[in-house]
Amino acid sequence: MNFSIKRHRRLRYNPLVRDMVRETVLTKNDLIYPLFVVPGEKIKNPVKSMPGVFQMSIDTLVEECKEVVSLGIPAVILFGIPSAKDEVGSDAYNDNGIIQQSIRAIKKEVKNLVVITDVCLCEYTSHGHCGVLSGEEILNDETLKLLVKEAVSHAKAGADIIAPSDMMDGRVTAIREGLDENGFYKIPILSYAAKYASGYYGPFRDAAESTPAFGDRRSHQMDIGNVNEALREVETDIEEGADMVMVKPAGPYLDIITKVKEIFGLPTAAYQVSGEYAMIKAAGMNNWIDEERVMIESLVSIKRAGADMILTYFAKDVAKYLNRTSK
Repeated sequence: MNFSIKRHRRLRYNPLVRDMVRETVLTKNDLIYPLFVVPGEKIKNPVKSMPGVFQMSIDTLVEECKEVVSLGIPAVILFGIPSAKDEVGSDAYNDNGIIQQSIRAIKKEVKNLVVITDVCLCEYTSHGHCGVLSGEEILNDETLKLLVKEAVSHAKAGADIIAPSDMMDGRVTAIREGLDENGFYKIPILSYAAKYASGYYGPFRDAAESTPAFGDRRSHQMDIGNVNEALREVETDIEEGADMVMVKPAGPYLDIITKVKEIFGLPTAAYQVSGEYAMIKAAGMNNWIDEERVMIESLVSIKRAGADMILTYFAKDVAKYLNRTSK
């Protein structure tokens, strides 16, 4: 048979050679682990729609963070569920709120862990929306004032990175100015810059208890069909002072991750959201797929698309896999 002298399989026969020529390598430094914290003690409530994910009280959360560090995961991002909610989400910017207490407890007990805080109001408002309401309309500028208070409160408690996820116009400028005016000019902002109005968020809303009481979030989160709008959003957030940007969800928006990284070159995060996680877990639990293999493949694809950091509920499982396979 007449073969071309180019035989691509030559680099595939030997597993050691395959490792040597691999173009995209997933590492523990790529991982950010999302955590949900609730009031109380010794609480570890399973989230039914997200097997392996829990709502934790602060004492349990601290022990979880110790394990995270022991596995080599560099960062967590915190989401809080307060004991009481109101129309303006006041626990979000309460200096003794659930997230603020959590930050202080983690910083006291755990070393060498980056603590990122999600800045939004939806988990704290009685109506479940991301800002101040007038009827059923979210008021953009009035909401900014509360987001600034929340971000500054998190920084005072010891947060390392502030991550606004609300998608209000002008929030990065407002938060940057608020942080700087209060002496937190060293605190970086990781902006949820291209956050789509996705159907993949359902399990998260179970975990964070943040389902809207009415309507949806399409007035501020992005339309799923838009690419150029995402690039405009990212460009604006960078101009306003974002140090890092995020694309959310990750898997269905790999093209957006690639464009954002290629065009702007800023450190780029991607959030493998609750629905992505839940689908892989469900299929794995039913033996429809090899869960571990698909987990790794899904995350490598996100990194290959251009992500520098991946927020994923698989973080602990991935770290254990990498620790096992790297020996």
